[in-house]
Amino acid sequence: MSEDLQRTPMRITLIDDEAGMRYIFTQHLLSGNHSISEFSCGEDFFAAIEKMPVESWPEVILLDLNIPDKMDGLAILKKVKQTIPHVEAIMLTAHGDTRNVVEAMRNGAFDYLLKPCSAEELVMTVERAIEHRNLVFEVQQLRSKLENRSNLEQIMGMSQEIKSVHANVERVANTLFSVLIQGESGTGKEVIARAIHEMSNRSSQPFIAVDCGAIPSTLIESELFGYEKGAFTGADKRKAGLFEASQDGTLFLDEIANIPIETQGKLLRALQEKKIMRVGGTQAIDINIRVICATNLLLEDAIKSGKFRLDLFYRLNEFTIYLPPLRNRKEDIIFLTNRFIREANSELNKQVGSIAKSAVEQLVHYHWPGNVRELKNVIRRAVLMADTEISGHHLIFDYQTAQRLSGGDGSAASLQSLKEIRKEAEKTAIQRALEICDGNKSEVSRMLDVDYKTLLTKIKEFNLE
Repeated sequence: MSEDLQRTPMRITLIDDEAGMRYIFTQHLLSGNHSISEFSCGEDFFAAIEKMPVESWPEVILLDLNIPDKMDGLAILKKVKQTIPHVEAIMLTAHGDTRNVVEAMRNGAFDYLLKPCSAEELVMTVERAIEHRNLVFEVQQLRSKLENRSNLEQIMGMSQEIKSVHANVERVANTLFSVLIQGESGTGKEVIARAIHEMSNRSSQPFIAVDCGAIPSTLIESELFGYEKGAFTGADKRKAGLFEASQDGTLFLDEIANIPIETQGKLLRALQEKKIMRVGGTQAIDINIRVICATNLLLEDAIKSGKFRLDLFYRLNEFTIYLPPLRNRKEDIIFLTNRFIREANSELNKQVGSIAKSAVEQLVHYHWPGNVRELKNVIRRAVLMADTEISGHHLIFDYQTAQRLSGGDGSAASLQSLKEIRKEAEKTAIQRALEICDGNKSEVSRMLDVDYKTLLTKIKEFNLE
């Protein structure tokens, strides 16, 4: 048994009707710095855990098989394994009751001890249970890591650039490093942040994402740190902030460069001291979170212009992951296109099974200023408009892209022609969407990812009422 394992503190519960036996066992186990709780019967134990948070439930249980109560040891064991499946149960018996011991092992008990037992025998059995629990946890983490790697590849692609991103995610996930993800809008920064969280030992805890650019500068501080009642006009009750909501988990701050300079100092203190104070508060609150940040800008430029603190940059930039734009990993375009076709078919109840070579060429040569997000929108609209195959005319690109694909000669005839093509494609897409959604304009707005007022204007323009 390794020294590290012997020092692993665990939450251990004793359930035995004999107070003297509970006392002896507790004294033997206290030397391991374990947290010990004890109960004389199963009813008291189950009543207690109903009031406990899940993170306080026992990890190892020592359970007497022969409790003279309406719930005997076997009944307690069965209910324990239903309630806390991963708990390690060690059965205690003063009798050579082989049949009940075998039944207990069949129902998930880890081992058993004959009472009375020596302190050494007790401690060794508990340590073996702890070792078993740790090994099970490691296997689960490895399995989860492999599943997340596969999921990440299915979501992001298989290019060499993305494989490098995958490797960095795996490298940093189970560390305490703060991570800065850099990349253009639409490259999938939140996907990477979530993957880091899912591969970390915080995966069972909250993952909270916040777009710092979407919160008004006057509200960002109260959103992050919370506020006390009466802190400002309209603060009629206390509200916890995003830091508290992320406790023990991960807080993802997207577009970190948008945080006002005056709030950056408070953010830096929170990260350094692992404490926050609500707006209007006087009491510091301990926090245990991991912060992952993302930006589509070069923070170095923001630092030079005085809009971002250098010390905060160093604190956030312990490890950087750079997400390359879609135009720099063209082999992922076809992979992602096929994925988005499958997703759109499922969403729209369509059966588009192929994409024409001419359409593929347009997709591959497109500059993709909106990256993966834009590709998804283009394919989603194309699936809506197509019957069985996506052709070039189903691909609705923005005006600048259309000009670039046409050769960018700037001639009035060329520009007018492209405008007409786009207009006709928009009309067709809206017509199809109205048919699928039975005229529900709100659903059409969501399906086409277009502002509702803009949609109404287009419907009127195309006489689609």
